[in-house]
Amino acid sequence: MKAVRYYGPGDKRVEDVPEPAIQEPTDAIVRVRTATICGTDLHILKGHVPEVKPGTVLGHEAVAVVEEVGTGVRRFRPGDRVIVPAISACGICSYCRRQMYGQCENGGGWIFGHLIDGLHAERARVPFADTSLYPVPPELEDEDVLFLTDILPTGYECGIVRGRVKAGDAVAIVGSGPIGLSALVTSRLHGPRMVIVIDLDDNRLELARRLGADHVLNPSRLDVRREVMSLTGGGVDVAIEAVGVPDTFELCTELVRPGGNIANVGVHGSPVTLHLERLWIRDVTITTQLVDGYTIPLLLDLIRARRLDPRPLATHTFGFDRVMEAYDVFANAAETRACKVVLKVA
Repeated sequence: MKAVRYYGPGDKRVEDVPEPAIQEPTDAIVRVRTATICGTDLHILKGHVPEVKPGTVLGHEAVAVVEEVGTGVRRFRPGDRVIVPAISACGICSYCRRQMYGQCENGGGWIFGHLIDGLHAERARVPFADTSLYPVPPELEDEDVLFLTDILPTGYECGIVRGRVKAGDAVAIVGSGPIGLSALVTSRLHGPRMVIVIDLDDNRLELARRLGADHVLNPSRLDVRREVMSLTGGGVDVAIEAVGVPDTFELCTELVRPGGNIANVGVHGSPVTLHLERLWIRDVTITTQLVDGYTIPLLLDLIRARRLDPRPLATHTFGFDRVMEAYDVFANAAETRACKVVLKVA
C-alpha cells in the first residue's frame, strides 16, 4: 500500500509499505477514506519532534472504515465508518480515568505519526479501538467530522476550556491558523463579549472575520497592544497563543489583563522567555495542554444538530496521488491561501 514516510528534517517520501496487521486483541485495522495534514506534521518535518524515527508513516487525523478487528474489540465491526482521532486511549490507566487521554500511561496518547505509523496511508493499525474510535452518524459526510480528529477539540479544550473563557469575557487569539480559527468558532459556546484575532496573514484574518471574529488585527500595520487596550479597556480576560513561537507567546503576556489567563496551544520548537519579573505581580495564570479529545462527543452532537459547522476551514482538496503537492500547499499557506487541506484517500 502507499504511505507518506518521514526520513528526517525536510525529507518525506511516498512509498510502498507493508500492510498493517493486528498486533494486540484490542487493535483494529482501518481503511483510510479521508485525512488531513496538521501543523504538527510540519513541525515534525522541521525537526522539532525528535522522537519521530526515520521511516515512520506521518499523519494523525482521519475518517476511515473498519476492515478487521482483534478478538478483544467489542464496539466496532468491519464496515463501520469511524473517526480516528489524534489521541488514543487505553481507557483504564489513572490518566485516562481522569479524561487526560493525551497522557495515557499504557501506550496511548499522541502516537499516530509520532511513536507508531500514522494515518497518511491507505490503511492503518489503530490500538485501543474500543476506547479510541468514534462512530460517524450515517447522515454526516466525512468532511463534517474530519476536523474532530484534532483541531476542533484542540482549539476548544486547550484554548477555550483550559483558558476558562466565560460569558462576557474579552478574548484575544494570537494566530489565525486552523487551531486559532477552531478556538474562534468554539469560543461562542461560552458567550464571550468580544473575540479579537491577531495574525500577519490578511487572508486568514479575512477568514476569521467571516467565521465571527469581532476584530481582526495585523501587527504589521498597527500597534496591536495599544489597539487591544483601547478595544477592551485594559486588556483581555483570556489570551490564546495559537502559533508556537516566542514572539506570539510574549505578545499574549502583554495583552492579558491582571487576573487573566494565557492558554498556550501552539507547539513550540524553541525556548520561550517567561517574564515572571513582570507577570508575578499581575495574578496571571498560564496553562499548557496536549489535546485529550474528551469533548469530541459534545462537538459531534453540535455538528449533528447543525449548531457547529467546521467545513469552512477546508480550503483545498487533493486525491492521495497528489499528497506531496498537498503538503506543499499547506506548508506555503501565505501564498496558497490554504487553511486546512483534505486528502481523499479512498
